[in-house]
Amino acid sequence: MKKAIVIISACCLFAFNAAAQQFRVEGPKDERTMDMRPEMSEFYSPAVPVVTPGDIQTASAPSDAIVLFDGKDLSAWVRSDGKEGMWVVNGDGTMTATRGMGSIKTKENFRDFQLHIEWSAPEEVKGTGQGRGNSGVFLQDMYEVQVLDCYENETYVNGSTASIYKQSAPLANVCRRPGEWNVYDIIYTAPTFKEDGTYRTNPYVTVIFNGVVVQNHTMIVGTTEYIGYPIVKPHGDGPISLQDHGNPVRFRNIWLRKL
Repeated sequence: MKKAIVIISACCLFAFNAAAQQFRVEGPKDERTMDMRPEMSEFYSPAVPVVTPGDIQTASAPSDAIVLFDGKDLSAWVRSDGKEGMWVVNGDGTMTATRGMGSIKTKENFRDFQLHIEWSAPEEVKGTGQGRGNSGVFLQDMYEVQVLDCYENETYVNGSTASIYKQSAPLANVCRRPGEWNVYDIIYTAPTFKEDGTYRTNPYVTVIFNGVVVQNHTMIVGTTEYIGYPIVKPHGDGPISLQDHGNPVRFRNIWLRKL
């Protein structure tokens, strides 16, 4: 009896598989793909723009980038307060945030962009928390990506290195030792606004810090205030700003690609 049951079960399984196979082959077809050929879903224009990547050895910018600082001068920048005098450009192709000079900003305004910037906290460690190697990269002069020496240095997490200041803590602390160079690659999408001045679409930012994603398409909810909560301020295109926080943070190799 058991042998008969096994034989019957095997026959049923064979019949089921045969029917299923027949359905897969001969079943109804999606009308969208009937009589389609591979080339019918391919397109060849507009062609993808050719961009020559930067040289890894020399850390040069891509061919379509706007070079904001190449180590020679600060011709692309002005002081944010409009006064005379600028940060120090060093003989090694870097510039230093100069205490008392205030923040600096680009002469040109930008909307959506990819920004590359390298920075180094002072090798001589002074201060703790927010008083150590502090500066900032402001996107459209409104939203700060924090620059801070957080190598073995504790502070409030939403004010630590690569945070969206006072809003979004970074996913990891990737700080190199003081005096060594850190790299930010920032992808930014500007906001749009309704007639009443509120966001239609928020600004978004992705930050890759020393090769590690620490802000992943993070929504910015307003200005990055030191005191108080974010404020939504309608604005158009804006500059890139670098903050003078009283610490001699160095910068080099700054370039931007419009998106």
